[in-house]
This record gives sequence, C-alpha cells and structure tokens, in this order.
Amino acid sequence: MSYLLTLRFTRRAALVCATIALVSACATPQKPVSLADTIAKTPDLSTLNGLVKTAGLTETLQGPGPFTIFAPSDAAFKVLKAGTLEELSKNPANVKNLLLFHAVSGAVASKDVKNSNAKAVNGDALALAKSGDFVTVENAFVVKADVMASNGVIHIIDTVLTPPKK
Repeated sequence: MSYLLTLRFTRRAALVCATIALVSACATPQKPVSLADTIAKTPDLSTLNGLVKTAGLTETLQGPGPFTIFAPSDAAFKVLKAGTLEELSKNPANVKNLLLFHAVSGAVASKDVKNSNAKAVNGDALALAKSGDFVTVENAFVVKADVMASNGVIHIIDTVLTPPKK
C-alpha cells in the first residue's frame, strides 16, 4: 500500500512541477530587442537587413533612438525595376540616403499617426496619412504596424519609397 501511495504522490508532484514550469515559461515576457536586431530576425525584411549592413546603419539602429522605421518588405523590393537594387548597392551613400528616407526620429505608433508631413532622418518630408485603421506613408501602405523594438517601432510597408531628387 505504501508503494501505491508513494507512486501517486510522485506522479502528482511531477505534474505540479511540470505545470508550474509551463506556466512560468509562458508568463515570462520577452524583452524587446533593438531595431537592427528586430529587422535581422524578421524573415520578410531580409533584403532591408542586407541594405542596413551595406549602408553601415546597424550600429545606429542598435543605439538609443528612438526611431520609427517604415520598412519595405522583401516583396516591395522585388517589384523594383530590374537591376535597381544591384545598382543601388554599389553606392553605400545612396543606400544610406534611401534608408534614412524610410525613418523618422521618435517612436510613432500607428494610433498616433496624423495626416501630416514628418521629417525623415535624411531631411526630406514624408507624407503620413491615416484613415480608420489604414496607415500610409507617401504612396505605401503599412501592411504590418507597430512591430515594437527597444529603441523604436517598425511599420512594414508594401513599397520602397524614393527620396526626392536633389
């Protein structure tokens, strides 16, 4: 009889321990990582991640910020005219200007977007607009909003934005 009692107690203790471990793992919030790390770990932003490295902006996007990044998806880069990305990648300064046109200082969540112009980090104006839950920047739609990072926010867009010619 004591063997059955010990076996029951052991099973219950194991079940309680497993339940506590499972609940503890689920309850542990993940810490947000930097914009650069978030871009790097997001599969749909692999092209952007490569361009961030080419432009030498990884360290900046790991810094304190905060920044809001309007991040073109891989699909957005695929619709560029053939050879555009390769030509662009040959000149890191052009890549940097292009990417800085996709960023604004400060963390702007989608709920805070107003119909107005915002100053891009490269100094040009970006037209932001909101209608209901839909957010646009220039001619791009935000397809996934509010990807939070420790030093800002990323909004994934469906179009690569082109800075004005100077």
